[in-house]
Parts: sequence; C-alpha cells; structure tokens
Amino acid sequence: MNGLIAVVLAFSVAVPALAQEVTEPKSGQRFAARDGDLSLLGVGLRTRTIARVKIYAIGLYVADSALEGPLKGKAGTPELYRELVNGDFRKKVVMRFLRDVSREQVRDAFRERLKGTGGDTDTWLSYFSNTRSGQEYVIAWTPGVGLETKVAGVEKPPLNDKALASAIFDIWLGAKPIQDDIKKDLVARGGALLR
Repeated sequence: MNGLIAVVLAFSVAVPALAQEVTEPKSGQRFAARDGDLSLLGVGLRTRTIARVKIYAIGLYVADSALEGPLKGKAGTPELYRELVNGDFRKKVVMRFLRDVSREQVRDAFRERLKGTGGDTDTWLSYFSNTRSGQEYVIAWTPGVGLETKVAGVEKPPLNDKALASAIFDIWLGAKPIQDDIKKDLVARGGALLR
C-alpha cells in the first residue's frame, strides 16, 4: 500500500513539472516555460536547404516586467516585433543544436545577417567555435549589463552594444527574418502571455 501511495505521489509531482515545459514539435526539444523572472514566449526550429535539415531549436524568453509593460496587449502586431528587437528589457534566445556545425559555419551565418552592424560585431563573432549536437548557445540582453553570450556552457564577456543586440534579435524577429516560421513561432504564446 505504501508503494502505491509513493507511485501516486510521484506521478502527481511529475505531471505539473511536465506542464512547465514547452516542446518544439518538429525536433522534440523541450524548453522550460519559465526561467527565473523570464517567460518563454515561443519556440521554433531553424532548418536549412530544400531537405529541411534541422540545425537548431530555439526558444525566446522575455522578462515578465516587459510582458506586463511595453509588450502588453501587442500580441499579433508589428509593434510586438519592433519592441522585441529594440526594447530595453531582459530577453534572451536559447539555441539548442541538433547537428554539429563548424566555427566557420556559425560565424559566417551570423556575419551575413549582421553585415553593416559595426560596433563589437567582430568581438562577438570570435566567441563562437565548433559546436556539437546537443550544445547550447544563450544570447541575452540585460539593461545595465549588455549583451551576454554563453556558448556551450562557457560565459563570454558581456558587450555593452545595444545596436549589436538589436541586430542579433532582428535575425529571428525583424522585418526580414532568417526564417518566416521562426518569427511566428517565437511569439506563439503571446496570445496567452500578453493580454
């Protein structure tokens, strides 16, 4: 009887934990719905070529204060995307790689999208190296700290370059995103979070 009670209790604890994750459906990657005082706004999948090779799953987190402030009521509007790219509030993307990519592939892909940005772009690009499947990048903007980057668990020096941070978030959320479905998917939870 005690064993049965333990199983029931374990199951009742496990169910809420599962409800606290959001799964990117095409890759199966799970992202926590919350990370401290940040909420997951959506998840997407970066693919490449006609064969739709899966490169990485990505999640966008935004400060709860921004959800209640500058983003409130903007779900589904162009203003939402402008705020997500340029807003001065805590936000981050978490990229989970689904295949190995070389340092050159990563740097070239970012360099192409950041062309003309200037500032600390070259320093930021130097942070990236060969990446293995299963590794993660975390790229965040924190007011007063700057652009924070963690590559495969290694924190890099923050860069106080707001223009670069906006250009980076523009990659996924701007007027010409790297992939149209990622732009939409990264705000998919907006209807529920931005009332």
